[in-house]
Amino acid sequence: MAKLAIKSDNQNQMMVFPPTLDELVPKEHVVRLVAAVVDRLDISEILSTYRGGGNSCFDPRMMLKVLIYAYLNNTYSSRKIEQQLKENVNYMWLSGMSRPDYRTINYFRGKRLKSGIDTIFTHVVELLHNAGLISLNVQYIDGTKVESSANRYTFVWKKTVGKYDVRIRQKALAFLEQVEEKYAIECEDETSAGEMTVSDFESRLGSIVEKIGEDTLSKRERKEIKKMREESLPKMEEYKNHMEIMGERNSYSKTDHDATFMRMKEDHMKNGQLKPGYNVQISTENQFITHYGIFQRPTDTLTYITYQKAFRDRYGRFSETNVADSGYGSEENYKFMFENGITPYVKFNMFHVEQKKKYRDNPFLPQNLHYNKEENYYVCPMGQHMDFVREEKRYTESGFEQTISIYRAKRCEGCPLRSKCHKAKGNRTIEINHRLNAYKDVVRKLLTSEEGLKHRSRRPIEPEAVFGQIKSGGMFKRFRLRGLAGTNIEFGLKAVAHNLKKLSAIEDFRRLFERFLSLFVAICKIIRSQTCLCTFKNNLVRNHLPSS
Repeated sequence: MAKLAIKSDNQNQMMVFPPTLDELVPKEHVVRLVAAVVDRLDISEILSTYRGGGNSCFDPRMMLKVLIYAYLNNTYSSRKIEQQLKENVNYMWLSGMSRPDYRTINYFRGKRLKSGIDTIFTHVVELLHNAGLISLNVQYIDGTKVESSANRYTFVWKKTVGKYDVRIRQKALAFLEQVEEKYAIECEDETSAGEMTVSDFESRLGSIVEKIGEDTLSKRERKEIKKMREESLPKMEEYKNHMEIMGERNSYSKTDHDATFMRMKEDHMKNGQLKPGYNVQISTENQFITHYGIFQRPTDTLTYITYQKAFRDRYGRFSETNVADSGYGSEENYKFMFENGITPYVKFNMFHVEQKKKYRDNPFLPQNLHYNKEENYYVCPMGQHMDFVREEKRYTESGFEQTISIYRAKRCEGCPLRSKCHKAKGNRTIEINHRLNAYKDVVRKLLTSEEGLKHRSRRPIEPEAVFGQIKSGGMFKRFRLRGLAGTNIEFGLKAVAHNLKKLSAIEDFRRLFERFLSLFVAICKIIRSQTCLCTFKNNLVRNHLPSS
């Protein structure tokens, strides 16, 4: 048996020339790309948060590099980042052997980046645009729910708060009116319980006690007054604060006031519970994130206009094309797109249903009834005119005004098709939104065009794939920072990290392709030389053969 050769692993080996950190980091490693990109960024907004003077501080550009590289490697905990700065050679190379502790890292992330993260993200996208990787002319838009770091069980619901607030107010007012009637006290205030403020209750209660005197009141009445001052009035003030924090929302978390309870697709408890979270909206192009926004509303429909205005503020213009699913298809959103020159490849709710034969062949649906535009009437399957009755103004949750036209048939009694046509009593009535139908006609043509089919096939592999890479691949399923400002910082860092990771993958592919190309050229040269040599030999032999 041959002797086994084992390489030396002497940990105390002396080196004449110890290696530098730069020698230990591969030349084509993604960490070098992160450092190169951050070196080109304008961080003046971050520098403006420093007051100057006092002890020296860690280089903010170095801190930014470390954070982006950490988010690129799915490391989000400040304690784990601190550990990596002590153990990982790539982090050591980025920091130049500086070792900020987790408190410094967390403070820089939560405070220093509050005003600068949007600018940093924008500069990175502009670098990608200048490199020709994105055009910013098309947006593939989608949203997802990301859980907040708040306690999942400290919730406040608007409906519950409103119910208990009304109950306690009515009870308090009834007691005041009872005492006033008993002691014949005239009260000029005829305000209802819902309109009265806490100070109104306090002043009215104080007036009663002042006019009657504490000793005149019965034991039960004194007890009720004490309870009202110590329990009821503080509860009213508490409910008032709850409603102010909630605003237009239906709920919020006591440990993160900006978080709204939403239904998440991936549920750790497997029972469909509502959890505090945020609605994250992104725009992608070639799987690069070009824009993002954090919203408290769970529905995508009501976030679109605000989101697009933020895109215009970021880049100075709207994109030419928007591609999105049916969650964004509403009259308000279509109106905004057409008015701002945006071509909408955005589905509406019934788009796929309309393509089915069962829907198209149903003559009783309002959408399939014949409409005479000149005389403004519909024709039912029996040929009866459904005349225009009136118009109604209706308002959406966002306050957008819709105009609904109402049409009604004249004689539905005795109609043989009545059971199939409608089941309501009286003559059939239909409600039509003509402006929305006009938008749908245009959008339908766009979606079924050749360009529309291309965008529709591409949309699932654009934002949805990016969300998969971030949430599943990147283990980014829950925010670490609280509040809208904190979540904006966190997702901004993750978006920058995602773009640089995507850029690194493209650069790796480009280098691999160049190597393949050079190898292919070398092989072709060898084959060509071999072919030339064989041809020369054949000609030589042919010329020296004796003639027959």
